[in-house]
Amino acid sequence: MNGRKTWAELRQETLAHPEAREAYEATRIRFELGRAVRERREALGMTQAQLAQQAGLQQPAVARFEAGGTMPTLPLLERFASALGLRLNVGFEPLDRAS
Repeated sequence: MNGRKTWAELRQETLAHPEAREAYEATRIRFELGRAVRERREALGMTQAQLAQQAGLQQPAVARFEAGGTMPTLPLLERFASALGLRLNVGFEPLDRAS
């Protein structure tokens, strides 16, 4: 090769730093929560505006959340769950089973 690192090598080096791992994990959580809300909303045939109204939010807040742009509080997650006809379930999982 030409001495340049691949993306996978750069990612591995970056994630070797504790601060980067923490930031990566926080981003992963926001992304997964946003995706879950979006998928449920779409399965119900709801628009972001309809979900926002049901949850007592503004549509841009729903859009930001679904895009992974905000780390939610438990009360916010409860509002989304209720508006989507779900029950919020929060738990812990051993790291060796986490994806």
